[in-house]
Amino acid sequence: MASLSRRSFLQQASLAVAVGVPAPTLLPRKSGRSLTETINLGHNDFRYRVVPGWGVLDAGRNPVNDCHEMVQDAKGRIILLTNETKNNVLIYDKSGKLLETWGHDYPGGHGLTLGGEGNDQYLLIADTDRHQVIKTDLKGRELMKLDYPKETGMYAYPTQFKPTETAINPANGDIYVVDGYGLNHVMQYDKTGRLIRYWGGKGDTNDTFDCCHGVVVDQRNRANPTLLVTDRRHNALKRFSLDGKYLSTIALPGSYICRPVIHGDHLYGAVFRSTSDSYPDSGYITILDKNDRVVSTPGGSEPVYQDGKLGEQRKDRSSSVFLHPHDVLVDADENVYVAQWNSRKTYPIKLERVA
Repeated sequence: MASLSRRSFLQQASLAVAVGVPAPTLLPRKSGRSLTETINLGHNDFRYRVVPGWGVLDAGRNPVNDCHEMVQDAKGRIILLTNETKNNVLIYDKSGKLLETWGHDYPGGHGLTLGGEGNDQYLLIADTDRHQVIKTDLKGRELMKLDYPKETGMYAYPTQFKPTETAINPANGDIYVVDGYGLNHVMQYDKTGRLIRYWGGKGDTNDTFDCCHGVVVDQRNRANPTLLVTDRRHNALKRFSLDGKYLSTIALPGSYICRPVIHGDHLYGAVFRSTSDSYPDSGYITILDKNDRVVSTPGGSEPVYQDGKLGEQRKDRSSSVFLHPHDVLVDADENVYVAQWNSRKTYPIKLERVA
């Protein structure tokens, strides 16, 4: 009953604040929506309202280019990575107020992962232009670099390595790197940066990829944690053991998902395009339950299963909220923050959960 009360309160609050708020600059005017209309998205028990103007800044002082990824630290601060070198990292509070900026040296800033605990937290930045993964503290001081994995024998020169994402195993600090824009390998390092193993490569088999764009350590089964890797052009997530053995595939027809994000029992992902890799402005968010079934698609078509198989999903063309979602962050109140790639240099979008 407590959960229902919370949602009822949020619904009533949404109606109260919707009147008179300005339209967010990130929504295309061609949508035809009223400036005072509340925009709601999602399906089943995962429904949201768009919070107008969240995180929008003075672009002259704090510009963004591609808003690639977001994480939240132990203090509740929301950390955004952009490839705009005037301020690669923007740090917000939950209200959307800018707290801090840093970083001028990440022209290909793409993947952002948070590791450690409390005052010992750190970031991993995957930079596709520097061909490196860089470990920093939360103030931006560089602590370690992972260069191209020459020791694998698969890479002849550094520019073949274009890492898109990392994941950290909290149990031992191991680092997993996916080379989604390079040769499509998954590398496993220990916490000191020593290569343990690698697998994958480009291909159409169960243990290969066509754009292994994202990765996460899935600890929902505490007794048997696994690794989930995006196989973006195959519209799938692939599950591996932590030592790289293929286990299963989660088919997501029509969805070009960027990276899987675990929150509670559910998996969230930003879909940058739908139905075709070349179909612009067609993204949405996808949410899967602990049984790997899609339960809601904010900004996209309703998920429908027939004979146990998910039908092809696509953008809901009645909604103009998203262009190219690239990452999601879910906070303790189950609100979702969405960073977007190639989306007119717009700031992140906040979705407040109402059901």
